[in-house]
Amino acid sequence: MAEAADIQGTGPSPARRWLRRTITVAFGAPLLAGLLQAPAVTSPAAAAEDATGSKTVDVSLDTLTPSAPVEGDTVRVTGTVTNRSRKTVTDATVDLHVGPRMTSRSQIDQVAGRTGFRRDSDPAALEDAPAIAIPRLGAGLSAEFSLSVPVSKLGLDEAGVYQLGVSLTGQTTDQRYDRVLGIERTFVPYQPEATEKKTQLTYLWPLISSAHVSAETATDDQQTPVFEDDALAAELKPGGRLDQLVSLGKDLPVTWVVDPDLLASVDAMANGYRVKDGNGTLHVPGPNQTVAERWLNALEKAIEGRKVVALPFADPDLASLAHRGKDVPGSLGHLQSATALARGTVETILHVQPATDFAWPADGAVDPSIVAVATSAGADKVIARSDSVRDDLSYTPTAARPLGNGSTTAVVSDALLSTAFEGDMVRAEKSTLAVQEFLAQSLAITLEQPEVRRSIVVAPQRMPSVAQAQTMATALHGLSGRRWSEPVDLLAAAAAKPDPDASTAVPGSSRYPKKLRDRELPVQAFRDMKTTRDELDDFKVVLTLPYRVVTPFGNAINREMSTSWRGQARAAAIYRGNVLEYLQTLTKGVQLVDKSDLTLSGRSATIPVTVQNQLLQDAHLVLRLTSGNKNRLKLNGDDGLAELPVKINGGHSQSVKFPVSANVNGQVAMTAQLYTDDGTPYGQPMTFNVKVSEITATVMLVIAGGVLLLVLAGVRMYSQRKRRAALNAEAEAEAAEPGTEAEDEQTDPETETRPAETDGDDEPVQPSDPTPDTGPESADPSGAGEKVDR
Repeated sequence: MAEAADIQGTGPSPARRWLRRTITVAFGAPLLAGLLQAPAVTSPAAAAEDATGSKTVDVSLDTLTPSAPVEGDTVRVTGTVTNRSRKTVTDATVDLHVGPRMTSRSQIDQVAGRTGFRRDSDPAALEDAPAIAIPRLGAGLSAEFSLSVPVSKLGLDEAGVYQLGVSLTGQTTDQRYDRVLGIERTFVPYQPEATEKKTQLTYLWPLISSAHVSAETATDDQQTPVFEDDALAAELKPGGRLDQLVSLGKDLPVTWVVDPDLLASVDAMANGYRVKDGNGTLHVPGPNQTVAERWLNALEKAIEGRKVVALPFADPDLASLAHRGKDVPGSLGHLQSATALARGTVETILHVQPATDFAWPADGAVDPSIVAVATSAGADKVIARSDSVRDDLSYTPTAARPLGNGSTTAVVSDALLSTAFEGDMVRAEKSTLAVQEFLAQSLAITLEQPEVRRSIVVAPQRMPSVAQAQTMATALHGLSGRRWSEPVDLLAAAAAKPDPDASTAVPGSSRYPKKLRDRELPVQAFRDMKTTRDELDDFKVVLTLPYRVVTPFGNAINREMSTSWRGQARAAAIYRGNVLEYLQTLTKGVQLVDKSDLTLSGRSATIPVTVQNQLLQDAHLVLRLTSGNKNRLKLNGDDGLAELPVKINGGHSQSVKFPVSANVNGQVAMTAQLYTDDGTPYGQPMTFNVKVSEITATVMLVIAGGVLLLVLAGVRMYSQRKRRAALNAEAEAEAAEPGTEAEDEQTDPETETRPAETDGDDEPVQPSDPTPDTGPESADPSGAGEKVDR
């Protein structure tokens, strides 16, 4: 909105104003905020401007209909005037001003930037047009107005663009003379009849959102996706941003530019999804499956028979990749995979064949490295913008032209038209002014060279808000009369005959805008992507169903490179960290079970090593065990290491036994490490110690001899004790018989010298040893960290 000029004007006298045709205004309700507003502290300069009338009254234009009038129409302007000063405004009128026909786009741009009234350049109020009387407007108060005037009264002599101003002229209690206290300007495009050569206008209609899907999936067979949040549902619901883009776009002659990741995300919602809770630890069922289904159905109907351009999956930031990521190995591979995924995603979900040979850098800004990266994945058309690829011409040339060496086509969108609806379009005044300026600029392009048909492309912001989308639709409806323009799709615009005088040079890197460079993804972002990709490559080769991790993590890596992360460095870093952390959690699901130190009490044994698989699918690896001293403890016969393949079922553990042989007593450090089939280490190594206490042959002979001596001595002592007991028993028996006492007292010499019975050897015959009371040693593996199998 514009303010009053710093000038003491001499507008029409009060009597003259009252003699003119007037329309009595119904005052709007006073603004409560104005009544309660505290006095503001102003600078001396601002105070001086207030004293002369500048910034006294704010004039707001809320509607202007029709936006592109023709003969016989009546133009209606509505709005609000607000007294921004501390003084009461009296004897005021709201008047219309119509300026002379503008002859160039630069004139339109200059007028749009003006904020005050100048008697030397601004036209006087229309004499024959109605005016609205406002007898009194208190400080901080507002009043609504509505002006209607036939086109025949506007003084539009010929086709062209005209300035239309609405001013408030009046007095203040401290300055009793008439002057313009506030003015707002807009434009009236006037083309009553169709031009012979209409401008072909292509308007891109972007369906792009930020990343919402995580790398996590549920454990079911369908791998139900897990969303970081449910914010996407708010955009899809009736009245939401994406809902409005579809409902508005279905009635507009636009080219749909879609991010396949958005389609995949909504399709995932429609088939059932889960959402992380506030702490990110639990997954709850997503409640908006029906919302997603409805949106997809509406979109499929809206694009029927229309051209669809598919960006690479997740809309990768080409400038960030060119400036920060191309030197990180593997980064360009992400772009290639995202491009390859785009076509299949759109065809599967929307059942149309999209064009996938267009690249769209952020804000259409290009330099040699961006063009090189953009075309490295197969695109041969780059959507640039005229504030990057600049033309030094007095007219607006056709958008398409060869770029650089000619192998790439640049489709250069018009910067003024493409940025016309940025900013806050919620306020009716902002929206109305943007629409009128857009229409004025489009007519001015046609009138620059009315005898030459040219092709113009408009590439608006990637993610327009609801208000911005509604304003864009209003502007396109203003062109529906097709009196100076006609719609064409982007593919036709790219194939248009180039203007030979249009610039084909790629701007140098130094001309790339600093504000855009500062919002790029950092180099560390691409290093994080490489780390994730490398760990994913190592992980997938050990799985029997690798697609269950490759697809969700591959898509997540593509999302990490999205243009939507611009200006959101912290959120982007958190997303990357979550993806890598979850991948590492899965890789640690297959690991070695820690083992305590062992004792080896023999010449040979087996050492068990356990591998655990906590995943839901089988894994296959190679387990290598290495001896720290193969002279003391050998594996595999003569080597210091041994390898055995191992397959672990999902949710189970597998024990692998390694034969070992001991040569020398002492402690040996052992290292167990998992490897992939191609020899890449997997996970962390596990170390444990084996204490070798081997018993040699000589020691065994000595021990055996000692045991034998002890046994023989025991046998002799036993036989002697037995013989003595027998003799004593015989003597006692003889003494007990009558008449034999004399004989008992005599000893037979033969009896004392006779040896005990033998079986031919020197040792007496003994009964066999009793059965041993211990069972044979078990051959099964002992508990981990306790003993080693013999």
